[in-house]
Amino acid sequence: MARYQAYNLKQNKMIPLSYADQIVAGSVEYALNEIVEEHLDLTVFEARYRNDDTGRLAYDPKVLLKIVLYGYAKGIVSSRQLAEACRRNVVFMALSADTRPHFTTIAAFVAELTNEVVALFRDVLLYCEELGLLGKEHFAVDGCKRPANASKQWSGTHAELRERQQKMEQAAREIVRRHRERDAHEQQGPVAEQDA
Repeated sequence: MARYQAYNLKQNKMIPLSYADQIVAGSVEYALNEIVEEHLDLTVFEARYRNDDTGRLAYDPKVLLKIVLYGYAKGIVSSRQLAEACRRNVVFMALSADTRPHFTTIAAFVAELTNEVVALFRDVLLYCEELGLLGKEHFAVDGCKRPANASKQWSGTHAELRERQQKMEQAAREIVRRHRERDAHEQQGPVAEQDA
């Protein structure tokens, strides 16, 4: 009769963890982290925060943007689910530097800064397309397929580039719209009653 080693899925283990090691070079999260940290102009957020002398310290918009955009890449369009991912998923923890923003903070960020988030998401998609991260023939953004030809990424006329930007912005706007719609639905559902 066969004998097997015993195992227990309910045991706990403490493991030393480096968040920097969780963002692996060549991965979507690595590219997203690099793009947001080094290549995007985020000065658009500066006017939103007026807490120089008084008030609570705000979450860095880079952190919130990385959480939201990585969530979109993983098909998560709910602020509650994004906040939960920041508590349970090691990649979300790494991207957010383990800051764990509350779901209401994430929802307010997306709701109050929809146009800014859409524009930055469009730029991230364009960067990812340039880097070849979006697929060879098609890439899917939350179920919406868009053509992407890796051999002609940035060649062509200004009109073609504007058309590509418009397609990316349309996809970004649709995802943000779904996110806001999902948050509004969750505020009125049984989950909202549990939080009260």
